[in-house]
Amino acid sequence: MLFSLGIVLLFAGGAVALWGVNHYSKDLPPYEQLADYYPPTLTRVHAGDGRLLAEFARERRVFVPISSMPRHLIAAFLSAEDQRFYDHMGIDPMGIARAAIQNLKNLGSGQRLKGASTITQQVAKNFLLSNEVKLERKIREALLALRMERVLSKDRILELYLNENFLGQRAYGVAAAALNYFDKSLDELTISEMAFLAGLPKAPNNYHPVREAAAARIRRDYVLGRMVIDGHISQDEAAVAMADPVTMLPRDQTRNAHAPYFAEEVRRELERRYGELALYQGGLSVRTTMNPEYQDIAQRTLRDGLISYDRRHGWRGPVQHWDELEGWAARLTEMTTPAGAQPWRLAVVLELAIDRAHVGFADEQTGEIHFEEMKWARKSLPNQRFGNEPTAVDQVLAVGDVVLVEAVPAEEDDTQAVETDAADAMPAARFALRQIPNVEGAVVALDPHTGRVLAMTGGWSFRESQFNRATQAKRQPGSAFKPFVYLSAIENGFTPADLILDAPIVIDQGPGLPKWKPNNYSNIFYGPSTLRLGVEKSRNLMTVRLANKIGVDRISEIANRFNIGEFPEVLSMALGAGETTLMQLTAAYGMLVNGGARIEPAIIERIQDRHGSTIYRRDSRPCATCIGPETSPDRPPRLRDNRQRVTDSASAFQMVWILKGVIDRGTGRRIASLKRPLAGKTGTTNDSIDTWFIGFSPDLVVGVFVGFDTPRTLGRRQTGSNVAAPIFKAFMGEVHGNRPPVPFRIPPGVRMVRIDADSGALPAPAAERVLVEAFKPGTEPTEVRLVGDIVPAGDVELIEGGTAQTFDSGLY
Repeated sequence: MLFSLGIVLLFAGGAVALWGVNHYSKDLPPYEQLADYYPPTLTRVHAGDGRLLAEFARERRVFVPISSMPRHLIAAFLSAEDQRFYDHMGIDPMGIARAAIQNLKNLGSGQRLKGASTITQQVAKNFLLSNEVKLERKIREALLALRMERVLSKDRILELYLNENFLGQRAYGVAAAALNYFDKSLDELTISEMAFLAGLPKAPNNYHPVREAAAARIRRDYVLGRMVIDGHISQDEAAVAMADPVTMLPRDQTRNAHAPYFAEEVRRELERRYGELALYQGGLSVRTTMNPEYQDIAQRTLRDGLISYDRRHGWRGPVQHWDELEGWAARLTEMTTPAGAQPWRLAVVLELAIDRAHVGFADEQTGEIHFEEMKWARKSLPNQRFGNEPTAVDQVLAVGDVVLVEAVPAEEDDTQAVETDAADAMPAARFALRQIPNVEGAVVALDPHTGRVLAMTGGWSFRESQFNRATQAKRQPGSAFKPFVYLSAIENGFTPADLILDAPIVIDQGPGLPKWKPNNYSNIFYGPSTLRLGVEKSRNLMTVRLANKIGVDRISEIANRFNIGEFPEVLSMALGAGETTLMQLTAAYGMLVNGGARIEPAIIERIQDRHGSTIYRRDSRPCATCIGPETSPDRPPRLRDNRQRVTDSASAFQMVWILKGVIDRGTGRRIASLKRPLAGKTGTTNDSIDTWFIGFSPDLVVGVFVGFDTPRTLGRRQTGSNVAAPIFKAFMGEVHGNRPPVPFRIPPGVRMVRIDADSGALPAPAAERVLVEAFKPGTEPTEVRLVGDIVPAGDVELIEGGTAQTFDSGLY
């Protein structure tokens, strides 16, 4: 009877098992896909020198093949999670039996049930199922594990597990965890660190090396003990590893390149090219064109330039003012530092002395602001008016003012000390008063021969505003557009020595419209002047008269040819009445200095997929000699120049040579003190709303823009020459440093001829100002012309039917 009952129960159990397998096998997710599955991995963006610039991901994961993982790391995870992984069939009956016995012992204790999941089961759960604690999910998990073992190798399953598991700190997979916890690659980890990582899958937050240091150490030591039992390490190796403290070394961000505006522009470009899924999960490796050295200089010089402008326009007051100082340190701790203030600190004024203010910080430390560090703080009044320069500390600060400060080095002879009870008084920490500028700006530096953007910063602070003023702000270029008006004239037969009348001019815009009367910035008329002088001195009247002569359609055409922006066919376009971005205008100047070849600004050099295959390359020209046995450093490959021509090289050089005169003698002459071959042009719109300086050396073109986001005047006499040009000068001064100067390259077919700077003719023996000018063959002057022979400016010229502008503000 017992035997018969056993047979019945056996068949009944088999039938139930078959029913269960059939029932729970319905709608199982397809597991075959895991054979070719790669987990979502982060996209990494690198600067031109290889430094990490940014990472984009939903889950921070770096995929590493199991063949590239250290042996001890794999052993640590096997010892911690599944000692019989290479022996079982996907589920571990012995492990299930042990778990069942343990669960019976813990019955009624309230402890969580043990599941005895193998690594294969965990892969099935993580990839194909949910995390709900239900018997049905465990059965489906076991069925999937059994089937996965038939189609996937053990190494493939383990590879998926080690790259997929969540290990805390926003890290998925062992490679990302090694970076986040220890700032190391996998091959740099110690046995102790490997054991710590192997102990995390159970509950990463319960073993945090800082918040839960004791629990983390116990868990790590357990893993090390299991590794000894399983024969992966010796007892001595375990003892050495156990002696190591459980410490966390966060990623050192100082080794990375810092360029948030550049990185965001790359992110937008990647999303546009490949979509959001590939950007955040595709594991792309991106090499950008950014030069970190140039980028740091661009960011620093722009900030210094904006601070310089802001200081000239007064002190707008403290961040807050407190009437009572009780609990000041705690109150500072609760305050949020204003966006854009980093790395400055918040401090509260505790006491005023004759020549300094004593301030306190959230950590209860104190310091001083000397009067010398706040002399700039004239009171800012409405309508661009300012108070007198302060003569005392209390004219700037009051007790209870919460202000931004920056630490400054103490002077070597500073013997002042904070009053303390200590026998030896220590010198007080010294700080400078700061305020966040409300003016904005941008800097772009690019290679004029390739269009590679070497540096780009789009504003004061990315934390304060992600709006990129280098690529997204469409502003009026003012006189920075004039070189293209004069280039159009040169293309149509004018020479740099031709005389153009600088005299009053009135534009009749048609019935019902007022007459437009442009003027020079100086409000002076200079009579006949050379075309060169019209650019060097930025003469508006000469430019308008020249544009009327050659036709606005030709100027509009050249703006389109150089891809400068939107410029309507009206005469005021010649003075910059159009819209462009700093990036577009800087690239257009690059096409002048490179000899008239079209370039497109590029921020990405190369993109590789997760397998290392190149899927995009900026320079797509074929190069058979770049790789192979014939390659030699002594014989660099010669690539075909397939750039489109936007103007002829002679015309481009004539314009470059004229723009060099802007710095040598014209509106950019403050830059001449650098004593290097430089050229460029200032730009200022009416009422000083937008200010520009676009300039270049033979191999680098740099654009600077400064203005308010909501257009308003920068103030009286705030022009491109004293707002934007100093930023360009500081940038070029640092970039070139003591490097040997490189002269501008003269193309074939250009004749350099000495002329009289005033008359544009050959110089007379008594000529006072002589310069070397660039001419196309056959256009150079052949006779001497005395200055007295030049016809003086006549009456006002009236131009019929010439529309002045279609924008709200005029330009000069």
